[in-house]
Amino acid sequence: MFPTHRLTKLLNTIVLRSHQNPTQNSDTSTGNMASSIEHRTINVNGINMHVAIKGPENAPVILFIHGFPQLWYSWRHQIEALSSLGYRAVAPDLRGYGDTDAPAEVTSYTVLHVVGDLIGLLDVLAPKKESVFVVGHDWGSLIAWHLSLFRPDRVKALVTLSVVFNPRNPSRKIISTLKAVYGDDYYIIRFQEPGEIEAEFAEMGAERVLREFLSYRTPAPLFLPKGQGFNGKSLDTPVVLPTWLSEEDVKYYTSKFEQKGFTGGLNYYRNLDRNWELTAPWTGAQVKSPG
Repeated sequence: MFPTHRLTKLLNTIVLRSHQNPTQNSDTSTGNMASSIEHRTINVNGINMHVAIKGPENAPVILFIHGFPQLWYSWRHQIEALSSLGYRAVAPDLRGYGDTDAPAEVTSYTVLHVVGDLIGLLDVLAPKKESVFVVGHDWGSLIAWHLSLFRPDRVKALVTLSVVFNPRNPSRKIISTLKAVYGDDYYIIRFQEPGEIEAEFAEMGAERVLREFLSYRTPAPLFLPKGQGFNGKSLDTPVVLPTWLSEEDVKYYTSKFEQKGFTGGLNYYRNLDRNWELTAPWTGAQVKSPG
């Protein structure tokens, strides 16, 4: 077994290398992935959660948490790489995504709900209440930070990508602050009204939306002006996929989001101010989990 600091460095290396050259760690075929990774549905926190698992049952657990608009599938290469080293890789579809239940109420997508789901999952897959290694990306990073904040006893080490820890500011609500800085067309502001952006995404088509999000690499704020494409570009502009994202990958994501829709994932954004209210008891608290 690796010491915590050595595994943390290893996770960082594998996560970065897998994104740069995913074929070095595993077969990119969806069919081969499905045959080599176990898929289970587990009842947690009042919902049925789909989870992808690979590795020995008694091995140390690594929990992978995806972002928006992603799925367990986003971690397929890391699952293969880490399980081959003797770890048990666990990657759920978060609530509202993929093959996991999607509660209808917007208020059912707070960080307390999602962290509660993950604790329920760990209670099944790491039943001795042992701590686990946690890796998050995008919204998965935000959830990972809160998992570490709320339940440091369950987190052995933490690796996050894209989203840093932002301590709660008791004098500033999140949505009003973002609107003041970026304006009404900023993507998070556009996501706030239930049904509105879903209708626009439906006009674009799920595949187009996913191509835009999954290939977006512009180091600048994202704007979604009404009736236009990402950052105001024409909807006829071709989306060129990066080398690490295949047409087969896009088809897999598209099949799941056409089935489930985007509402579940969007509801995470619609709870940003509610999260701010609910996390008041943790104002000034520090994340203690090692990274």
